[in-house]
Amino acid sequence: MLYLDHAATTRVRPETRAAMAPLLDEVFGNPSGVHGVSREAKNALETAREEAAELIGAAHPLEVVFTGGGTEADNLAIVGSALAGDGRGGVVTTAVEHEAVLESVAFLERLGCRVSRVGVDRSGKLDVEELVSNVDEHTAVVSVMAANNETGLFFPLDEISASARAIAPGVLFHTDAVQAVITEEITVETTQADMISMAAHKFGGPKGVGLLYVPREVELEPVLHGGGQELGRRSGTHNVAAIVGMVAALRATVAGREATRSRIERIRDEFESELLAAVPDLVVTGSGLSRLVQHSHIRIPGVDGETLLIRLDQEGVAAAAGSACNSGAVEVSHVLAAMGMTEQEAAECVRFSFGWSSEADAGTTAARLVSKLVGELR
Repeated sequence: MLYLDHAATTRVRPETRAAMAPLLDEVFGNPSGVHGVSREAKNALETAREEAAELIGAAHPLEVVFTGGGTEADNLAIVGSALAGDGRGGVVTTAVEHEAVLESVAFLERLGCRVSRVGVDRSGKLDVEELVSNVDEHTAVVSVMAANNETGLFFPLDEISASARAIAPGVLFHTDAVQAVITEEITVETTQADMISMAAHKFGGPKGVGLLYVPREVELEPVLHGGGQELGRRSGTHNVAAIVGMVAALRATVAGREATRSRIERIRDEFESELLAAVPDLVVTGSGLSRLVQHSHIRIPGVDGETLLIRLDQEGVAAAAGSACNSGAVEVSHVLAAMGMTEQEAAECVRFSFGWSSEADAGTTAARLVSKLVGELR
């Protein structure tokens, strides 16, 4: 299998497996307990928290809240900050966020919160002035992803956060950095964010675990209620093994980021260059704009993306569609719809994404196969 869907999930890193093994065997305790077995687990948990805080540039370990994944981290950041105290604060976001953000915003809207979803242009570029024009003193949180999960396009986080705070000094700025962290430096300083969401399985960690960076002074209404773990912000028994595995994966990601970025960019560029030479009318989404080096979102006029994906799968290549299939009905991706694509154009889109485990020849191998299949389908 030639796996080119790293934006969906990644292979678990060897460092992750090694770090998790003891926590699945001898260090099995519940870290909320008081006896020796629990203390061992508690020590492993807090050591992981300290390292995670250091890796993302947090001022204190307790600014790292461990969650059940990126979705929960997004929900806690947005719903938690909007409903903090007695408030029903407003939310400003983009129309191309991950569903974890957009569904959180929709939930708040049903509760009576004022929300604004700002669109993008045909290329996927965000109008920062339009976004910020929706911010006022009633806005609790502005949420903008670091890079889009479909197109890979970056958003100018520092400009957005500075402009929003200039209008409403008390506003919180959240970023979903789930896609960006593997090849970009994601820290408190680089994002200028009050809250940062990450998901372990995007950078070689286990599924079902993530983190939210949030300063201790920021008040959040919990979205999970129970035993009061994570300073009352996120109740539930800690999955210590997964948390330790996530931090090991993050450590490996940060240590090897520059080399990984350079290698993946070369693979991606070879893929696009060879494919464009073979299919001249192919369109690379966001070409010429700042985008993640691991993403290649393309549109092939006259070729149905779903059909191409089926043929690729039969040939042992895994990629993803530019549109999503729900209950048997193909619907235009909300990202592509926000960019103004027609149903036909969206149906012609396919996303290829590379990752830390991609082989050096993955791009050229995939490009040659795709071009062959395009010829057959046309």
